Amino acid sequence: MAIDGYIGAFLEMNAAERGASKNTIAAYGADLVDFSSFLARSGVDTSIARKTDLANYLAALANADMSPRTQARRLSTLRQFFLFLLSENIRTDNPALELTTPHLPHSLPKYLSEAEVDNLLLAAADWQGISGLKAHAGLEILYATGLRVSELLALPSNALASNAAMLIIKGKGGKERLVPLSEAAKLAATNLREQTKKPGRYLFPGRDPALRMTRQGFALLLKKVAIKANIDPARLSPHVLRHSFATHLLSHGADLRSIQRLLGHADITTTQIYTLVLAERLQRLVEANHPLA
Repeated sequence: MAIDGYIGAFLEMNAAERGASKNTIAAYGADLVDFSSFLARSGVDTSIARKTDLANYLAALANADMSPRTQARRLSTLRQFFLFLLSENIRTDNPALELTTPHLPHSLPKYLSEAEVDNLLLAAADWQGISGLKAHAGLEILYATGLRVSELLALPSNALASNAAMLIIKGKGGKERLVPLSEAAKLAATNLREQTKKPGRYLFPGRDPALRMTRQGFALLLKKVAIKANIDPARLSPHVLRHSFATHLLSHGADLRSIQRLLGHADITTTQIYTLVLAERLQRLVEANHPLA
């Protein structure tokens, strides 16, 4: 089904004004085209949909056994879409605001222990060749900063080249934040830069030096390091390192607001999930070691 004018305008606004990524734009578009297709069966246009139309759509998603998380994402897309129509004076209300978000089960972030991270770093440092240098630099930077993999792979070739203690990162929506740099991360980046045969624009170049390394290519490097460190490769990903960064900071006494700023979370409720991780760890510790457990 073709994208109607209002949906197209909404997607263009997110790309131009909010700096949304291509993946985000594609997800919004797919959600709204599906919603528009559902309404079209009843002859209803997206711009005049009522609360009951939206409720019927969500009920249809639930009846199709769609996961609560996907239902919640679809509802979030609809809220933003109708807010856009409201701001453009196309509508006088946002019918999605009155709908209840599906209950989401708690899904705790997966993370590695500090000992496992140490083993990964040692294994990467022992890996010879350019692949080993990329893996080592990537691990050191991700664990020192908590960057998203997209932010890591977008680093320019001269990143971490100065004596600066902080690095400016442009994250989601074009928002900038400061992240700390460890000496180990700077040294690993220097080694990678010096050994790259054809330095290009990016610190982590792809097969074509003019392009950045792909997410899939970097994820494959991590899997290989995991095997060298005797860690199940299924447990390791760039996002697991981001979770490990935040979890270890919290366990060593960092406050949530600081972790929120370091991770670039817009809402602190997103960061609060790590308190549940810490609580679960403490509960397991008591169950394993308390004499009355």
